[in-house]
Amino acid sequence: MAAPWRKFVWNACRELPALKSFYRTIWKDSIRSGFVGMVGKTPLIRLEKLSEEEETGCDITVKVESSNGGGSVKDRAAVFLIKDALERGQIKPGGTVVEGTAGNTGIGLAHICNAMGFKCVIFMPNTQSQEKIDLLRVLGATVYPVPAVAFTDPDNYNHQAKRYAESLENAIWTNQFDNTANLRAHYETTGPEIWDQTDGKVDAVVFSTGTGGTLAGVGKFLKEKNPKVKVFLADPQGSVLYNYVKHGKIERTEGSSITEGIGQGRVTDNFKEAPVDDALAIYDKDAVHMTFRLLHEEGFFVGASSGLNVAGAVQVAKLMGPGHIIATCLCDTGQRYYGRLFSKEWLQSKGLLDCLPAKYQTTLH
Repeated sequence: MAAPWRKFVWNACRELPALKSFYRTIWKDSIRSGFVGMVGKTPLIRLEKLSEEEETGCDITVKVESSNGGGSVKDRAAVFLIKDALERGQIKPGGTVVEGTAGNTGIGLAHICNAMGFKCVIFMPNTQSQEKIDLLRVLGATVYPVPAVAFTDPDNYNHQAKRYAESLENAIWTNQFDNTANLRAHYETTGPEIWDQTDGKVDAVVFSTGTGGTLAGVGKFLKEKNPKVKVFLADPQGSVLYNYVKHGKIERTEGSSITEGIGQGRVTDNFKEAPVDDALAIYDKDAVHMTFRLLHEEGFFVGASSGLNVAGAVQVAKLMGPGHIIATCLCDTGQRYYGRLFSKEWLQSKGLLDCLPAKYQTTLH
């Protein structure tokens, strides 16, 4: 009975629409070289439920950036920040790479430093998840969690990172926020990938931003290929960028966000180059609700910044109307936020538990 049963299951699976393309496709790719070879060429996935006619009638597509070697979209910037330093002769073998980061850029840098023989030192706000701090230390980085203060404060984590790098020989502060090697990463990789994967048919891209690199690099590339492609900023509550785009003011929207690594209190050099057509203000309740929809309806275990991106993409789809291809990204995985975002007690403490249907709350710890 075992063999016929297995044959039945296999044949049934072949008939499932969601598996047909997988069954018929043979992955073709060259052998990639080392850890850096694992960065980029991430899949672009159509979200089935959110793309249905009764939802949006658009193809809501996501670059699954957890497929990068270090598990996040920030691996792309990390590669290009070090590449830029090497091209400029700013660091030699055995040197130290220093960065101020909310976590994911540091994780990417730590991986690459291990692969290339550099030391890695990370300064980060002490508001970030313990999972990210623990992972950085496992990867061999020296981590300094410091109080979260405004960029104008000399003790902001970025300024501390810069001073520390300047105190060492053969060290570089990669300066992800204002080093435009960051946007170059997305101009040379993410943008072309989206263009190719949609056969040049992408109508709009939507990204939240911390450094501005993804939004600027992808936006610049796609606008050069087709000026009609729309570029949208999805901005969390408490950030200044929504008001900057909409009204030309450096003024925060109301509240503060539970999302990590996105939102800004200033306009970075990377963001200055972003060809933004419009901006959306996305509230935490909508970002969190979408994060759990992605888990329970689409099967993706992601963090709130990914939920915010997709919430923004859905809003753009409704603005543009049916029949469009909208692209965004899933920044990383939910494992990096498990202790907080997937905790009933923590969500309740932030006033966000009630934004989830009861059926989604059953899996919280």
